[in-house]
Amino acid sequence: MSRLPVIVGFGGYNAAGRSSFHHGFRRTVQESLEPQARQETLAGLAQMMKLVRVVDGQYRDQDGQPLSLADIESRYGKDILAGTLVRRIEKQHLDPDAAHWQKSIGLAPGHSGSLSFITQRKQLPEPLPANWSVQELNASEVQVTLHDSCEFKVDSYRPLAVKSAGQLPTGFEPSELYNSRFHPRGLAMTVVGVTDALRSVGIDWQRIVQHVAPDEIAVFASCIMSQLDENGFGGMMQSRLKGGRVTAKQLALGLNTMPADFINAYVLGSVGTTGSITGACATFLYNLQKGIEQIASGKARVVIVGSSEAPINQECIEGYGAMGALATEEGLRQIEGKQDVDFRRASRPFGDNCGFTLAEACQFVVLMDDELALELGADVHGAVPDVFINADGFKKSISAPGPGNYLTVAKAVASAVQLLGLDAVRSRSFVHAHGSSTPANRVTESEILDRVAAAFGIEQWPVTAVKAFVGHSLATASGDQVIAALGAFKYGIVPGLKTIDAVAGDVHQEHLSLSTVDRKVGEQAMEVAFINSKGFGGNNASALVLAPHVVERMLRKRHGQAAFDAYLARREATRAAAAAYDQQALLGQLDIIYNFGNDMIDDQAISITTEEVKVPGFDQPLVFRKDERYSDMLD
Repeated sequence: MSRLPVIVGFGGYNAAGRSSFHHGFRRTVQESLEPQARQETLAGLAQMMKLVRVVDGQYRDQDGQPLSLADIESRYGKDILAGTLVRRIEKQHLDPDAAHWQKSIGLAPGHSGSLSFITQRKQLPEPLPANWSVQELNASEVQVTLHDSCEFKVDSYRPLAVKSAGQLPTGFEPSELYNSRFHPRGLAMTVVGVTDALRSVGIDWQRIVQHVAPDEIAVFASCIMSQLDENGFGGMMQSRLKGGRVTAKQLALGLNTMPADFINAYVLGSVGTTGSITGACATFLYNLQKGIEQIASGKARVVIVGSSEAPINQECIEGYGAMGALATEEGLRQIEGKQDVDFRRASRPFGDNCGFTLAEACQFVVLMDDELALELGADVHGAVPDVFINADGFKKSISAPGPGNYLTVAKAVASAVQLLGLDAVRSRSFVHAHGSSTPANRVTESEILDRVAAAFGIEQWPVTAVKAFVGHSLATASGDQVIAALGAFKYGIVPGLKTIDAVAGDVHQEHLSLSTVDRKVGEQAMEVAFINSKGFGGNNASALVLAPHVVERMLRKRHGQAAFDAYLARREATRAAAAAYDQQALLGQLDIIYNFGNDMIDDQAISITTEEVKVPGFDQPLVFRKDERYSDMLD
């Protein structure tokens, strides 16, 4: 009997805002929400974006006047909507109309036969070019004479072909929320994102730690592009070319393992299992698979899974752009048939499109085994029984889609059929597609989904794609999908593909249902969501996420009605604590967890016997497990 990995907390940030308590999801379906929920989310965004202030627990405008939720929507609603989701790249990242580069310029002597200039002695290149002669003018200056042509690099600026991205809400800067000195943006996002997930659980982390052994906690988190800004690999690679020096932090902080490392070292203080699994754009699901395997096998009881990616920089944009993978301004202009481009509709899954839209995001989920969740009274938001991963076999183009995704999708659906029955899959399931917004993906992924639907007798399979709203956050993309699926379960709304006018003519949809408007299916109408992800190199992953009401049904059957009723009583306190955090967060009180150098473990205080290891700071000892796996091979 395997332990069931249940989701007891989730959080993070993307272009839709804060993920916990479904606020990011609510932003994507805001026109389909009741006024109270919509206005609450908009108010939280207004505070994040510095449009309003909070004084003594009250929203106020910049002049100090109190604001109601309705006031915020009426006065700032347009600005909030304009400053979230996919949009034109903002200058906090770079100026897409004036991206910096270096232009080569050749200089040659004029009719006089030579060209002279004055410079600082310390600025002379080493060694001196053979066609240069130098005359000392004083202690610090020299005159250089060129006797032949010479090439120089000079600063220049040019527009980028790509001008749109999924960016965190305008004005929201994760690095401002804690002492983030020299932290790359992706790691600052990690710290604030995992804090949001942990706070959403509604159970203090130390209380959780008291109930498990030190090695029964695991963290699996990563990114794929590493940390490419000036505080990470970007600065390390560029420093010499810019005439600067590499710092002692840039290489270490640039590693793609750092999201997991930062969580262990500065947020949790964990000594448990850790890892950073990468699989291109399926990376979140790769880490999720590892996490659920740890829980199902009993090796871990609590697992933090996530990704954080900050790729909105000139190098990433030009790299993906050179592959023809991104939606360009000219490409969007041709699709829309007009000169003025609506960058908010740059990401267009399954519609007429021309490439995907880069995005930044951090997403994390907190998993527990079902027994621990009941014991602690944790709130259950869903469960992930399995993630399936398959490669593409031999490939001609490493970036092209392949057959592996047929295997992952089919196995996920077959697994759901075994768990819930064929009728549930046929009538109460939906798909969160990879939906990257490339012409190739809209054809290949729709064909996969359509053929699998036909094989299992699914007539009109609802398909959505969160990238329409938040763009493609690379490693974090399937995390965006998982958390959006939890929102669909909560509110009974499957988001429409609202950035397209119609489904493209080459999309396979005989057995699929793709809508351009939100579908209100009703609470508890959906029992399972399929999360599909495809990545360069043949990295395919598909997961099935069970709705919370389905998980409750399973828990009741496994543990009995009496135990479940006792759990429900304990859950009330958890929900109250979680709701209190949500209200504080809406007012900007995020209480970021960042423990730099605090509560460090004294190696000498670790106690080791033949039976166990006791680690300072952990109530439970690490007991050596009896290993009988190979007993049949030993005397």
